[in-house]
Amino acid sequence: MADRDPEIILENAVPVNAPEDQASAFKPAKATGRWRRAALMGIVPLLAIGGGLTYWYTLQGKVSTDNAYVQQDKVSVSAEVGGKIVTVAVREGQLVKAGDVLFVVDQEPYTIQVAQADAAIASAQANATALANSSALSGADIGAASEDIGFAQANYDRQRALWQRGFTTKADFEAAQHQVSQAREELRLAQAKQNEARAKLATGSQVPGVLPAVAAAQAQRRAAELNLKRTVVRAPLAGRISQADRLQIGQEIITGLPVVTIVASAQSYVEANFKETDLADMMPGQPATIALDAYPGVKLKGHVASIGAGTGSEFSVLPAQNATGNWVKVTQRVPVRIAIDERSPRQLLAGLSSHITVYTDGNQH
Repeated sequence: MADRDPEIILENAVPVNAPEDQASAFKPAKATGRWRRAALMGIVPLLAIGGGLTYWYTLQGKVSTDNAYVQQDKVSVSAEVGGKIVTVAVREGQLVKAGDVLFVVDQEPYTIQVAQADAAIASAQANATALANSSALSGADIGAASEDIGFAQANYDRQRALWQRGFTTKADFEAAQHQVSQAREELRLAQAKQNEARAKLATGSQVPGVLPAVAAAQAQRRAAELNLKRTVVRAPLAGRISQADRLQIGQEIITGLPVVTIVASAQSYVEANFKETDLADMMPGQPATIALDAYPGVKLKGHVASIGAGTGSEFSVLPAQNATGNWVKVTQRVPVRIAIDERSPRQLLAGLSSHITVYTDGNQH
């Protein structure tokens, strides 16, 4: 190519027929190139070593992990009474305060239960009034039985006198004797009925001053009122509504079955799973930095709130069984709770991935 295109000039090229002094002019250029290569070969390893030492130094006094996720307390709300939903007061994603109405269950059956309890109270009170005014409690039966005893005794005494003088028959004498015994038994029966009536009107130490039948009816009414009150389901805490797809008018509610979830978004924290080898210098109270994958550039300050009582595998549904011949040691992860110390400029969502750095020397670098 060079002999075809006379315009191409090769740098540092020495003509074939050049004199000796002209060729020697190119030797310093070759020596300079060798020195550059030697310098580069010496500087590059030094820079690599220096960078490694600097990186190692920056890692001292802190541990980090990207196996961390934002957590928020969640409460599953269910109805304490069964029935159909007649009113829905919230929607998916809505913010609610503690005590806000979520939904209402059909109240008609429980209103009827309250009315039945009122009727039971009235019946118990009427029975108590009737018992208090009964002849058994008033003593009228006892008085009548006492008079019968007196009359039978007088008749018996006459028959006995006549029997002794032979002016009466044995049958009349025995009949008079039987009347006395019968009258005495009627007196004992009247006295027993009076004691029974008094016992029915007695009050116990558990509900002093209130008849047991009336107290039972009143308790039944309180239970009915409580069930009626529970038809209105309210938020137990402030947060954001989630999983509200079952909140439909006409939906049949089963007692104890969760139908909606409230996420306490104002109480966010991070659960970071650190390697067990990172826990040597970690303790509660140490400062931490929280970086969120969803919001690049957002960094929050926090601190170590607590260190888990066991590794993640210990609390799994099926813990690992290491008593086998093919056991392989695996570095375990320990959950560490990181409290967030400042308000986030962006909304925190449960389950967001994050990167946690804990400064074990107590100073944020």
